[in-house]
Amino acid sequence: MAKGVEWALHTLLNLDMIGGGPVGSAQLAEAHGLSASYLNKQLQQLARAGLVVSVPGPRGGFRLARPLEAISLLDVVEAIEGGAEAFRCTEIRCSGRIGELSPPPTSTCAVNAAMRRAEEAWRQALAAQNLSGIRTELDSSPMVRQVVRTALS
Repeated sequence: MAKGVEWALHTLLNLDMIGGGPVGSAQLAEAHGLSASYLNKQLQQLARAGLVVSVPGPRGGFRLARPLEAISLLDVVEAIEGGAEAFRCTEIRCSGRIGELSPPPTSTCAVNAAMRRAEEAWRQALAAQNLSGIRTELDSSPMVRQVVRTALS
């Protein structure tokens, strides 16, 4: 999974912690020592997915498009990584000497089936967790909100 998912998750949580007003991408990037152009790409992907809204103008920036309770980990992963399947079966069981010596397959590849089941379980686990749950964990540390607000002010 790309680093962009981690940055996107932290950025969404940071936007919530500062109280909902728009924050510029440069300001958000600086808070974590990132390139503004790099983070802006992630923010644009989040905007296309309907997770943030871009607010134009001199005091503009980005703000959450919906509450954390309505944003799952899967929403963020798919916004940044896309919805493509992680495993792509290329039917190597039909390649090389093994493929030459074997009759044509009549059933689904067992490796493919196992990987599909694992990916489905992973996606279900991501969909079952929302950012509100992570925010609750972060709130157990009283310093977190203050640090984020100070870094983004």
